[in-house]
Amino acid sequence: MMSFAQWGNALYSGEKSYRVVPNRRIFAGVAAAVIVLGFALAAIIGLNRSIEFTGGSQFDVTNISDQSESAAAAAVRGTGLVDDVRVTLVGSEGVRIQTPSLDSASTAAVRDALVSAYGVSDADVQSSSIGPSWGASVTSKAAQSLVIFMILVAILMTIYFRSWEMAAAALLALLHDVAVTVGVFAIGQFEVSPATVIGFLTILGYSLYDTVVVFDKVRELTTDVYDQKRYTFAEYVNLAVNQTMVRSINTSVVALLPVGAILFIGLATLGSGTLTDISLALFTGMIAGTYSSIFIASPLLVLFRERGTRTREHDALVARSRAASSEDGAAPAPVRVAPITPGRRLSNDHQPTRKRTRR
Repeated sequence: MMSFAQWGNALYSGEKSYRVVPNRRIFAGVAAAVIVLGFALAAIIGLNRSIEFTGGSQFDVTNISDQSESAAAAAVRGTGLVDDVRVTLVGSEGVRIQTPSLDSASTAAVRDALVSAYGVSDADVQSSSIGPSWGASVTSKAAQSLVIFMILVAILMTIYFRSWEMAAAALLALLHDVAVTVGVFAIGQFEVSPATVIGFLTILGYSLYDTVVVFDKVRELTTDVYDQKRYTFAEYVNLAVNQTMVRSINTSVVALLPVGAILFIGLATLGSGTLTDISLALFTGMIAGTYSSIFIASPLLVLFRERGTRTREHDALVARSRAASSEDGAAPAPVRVAPITPGRRLSNDHQPTRKRTRR
């Protein structure tokens, strides 16, 4: 059994290759289904938006000895003012209660009920209120941020790679990452807060970076692809994916370790909060971004390029060349694209020597 390093060297040299691009239609179909399913879940089930988006009243109770969620819910409902109560644990000695918007008198009544339920002082119960107009503004700004990010990505990718196909493939890969993350939040009904939106934008940048690395390798290998007739554009792209696969996995593992630590330790000790909201979005999006940069962006790039006349003509030329070189009409051997092969060190006798000069 080969080691991880040997596996990486085999992928880079072309000795071992995974058929990512040859199965491009399967990966593209799965990606399309995931995008539709993710946004459909968000529309049908709905996202659990935080109070910053919906507006409402919030009460933070600290210095309590028993973090009973049922006690908070019973105390608030016992006032007869609200029925919709959301209770979350904060740290090891705190509870957060969120309700629809309350006026001053109702807020004071709920505060008194919480003081009695947990046996704390008035100073241990803090209340705040967010109006619906502010929540609508936050929602609007979050949507604007996502749209502006996508537009800038399209412009910069097109300029950098001088290829609209690469920009379109990268954008669809980013859309896949958003759909996966939104779907996970919809299924699990995890709270979506402004910190979660920050996490969304962060994972899009991470996924884009990983895609750019793969596309840089694609551009390097396909610079003169149409000047030869041994390999197709799709085969060179598949080599680029395999050559960058180990790097993508290593980068993702290194990034996921601290994010996972923040997520799981935060959930176990701190409860829900800003760090948990960001880390959950990051953890989900990083996994989706690693997958999309390998199995979605590059296959989509090939599908877009194959719509062009030049690529189709070159593929036909390669097919005719292989058919002509095959013996007795047999099917050509599987293609192994390996433009870079490791060398070996020659003996000392083959090393250059420096002439000695007389003084």
